[in-house]
Amino acid sequence: MQQSIDSARPSRRHVLFGGLAMAAVPAVASTAAHATGPIIRVDSVNPMLLERARTAMVQHASLIRNRERLALVDFSKASREARLSIIHLPSGQGMQMLVAHGRGSDPDHSGWLNWFSNDHGSLASSQGAYLTAARYVGVHGDAQRLIGLDPGNNNAEARAIVIHGADYVSEDLILSQGKLGRSEGCFALRRDDISMALSLLGEGTLLYADRV
Repeated sequence: MQQSIDSARPSRRHVLFGGLAMAAVPAVASTAAHATGPIIRVDSVNPMLLERARTAMVQHASLIRNRERLALVDFSKASREARLSIIHLPSGQGMQMLVAHGRGSDPDHSGWLNWFSNDHGSLASSQGAYLTAARYVGVHGDAQRLIGLDPGNNNAEARAIVIHGADYVSEDLILSQGKLGRSEGCFALRRDDISMALSLLGEGTLLYADRV
């Protein structure tokens, strides 16, 4: 009897992500249990990065349809840390996930992003404000296109910089190597996190990536 009562009671994680998705994405409830990133409060993210993202939201306001959610990628952290934060601004809560950086930004594979590049063929991560665009299924499976809004990332579409899942983003790699693998400049997430992340982001949401 106790088991049935407990199973009927919604967990904090399910309540939070119901709010994050504003009950608009049925997949969120079923995938929440499989996403492992910690639930956070907005005041736990880097305040300088958050301020830059808020400035970008004002600067690009005419393009941003979803003002309730914001994604931050803090590339000042090592790849072994959860450095992608998806925040529900009205509640001030969110979730953090692992995300890889580009091999051109870390040629020695130290686990740290050393520099950004917007150049074709650089295989590097780019900094600045992105707008989430169409979701699609490609060579990496479920993925989402990104539009670069700033001079430092305005080649994102031409470079095919997207959000996708990858086997080289995993806790097992962190345990064995102390770092994640590297992308070719894309925001690569754990395969177990990609469905949740894309459902929460949707289209027309600001993703801001930088090192502060």
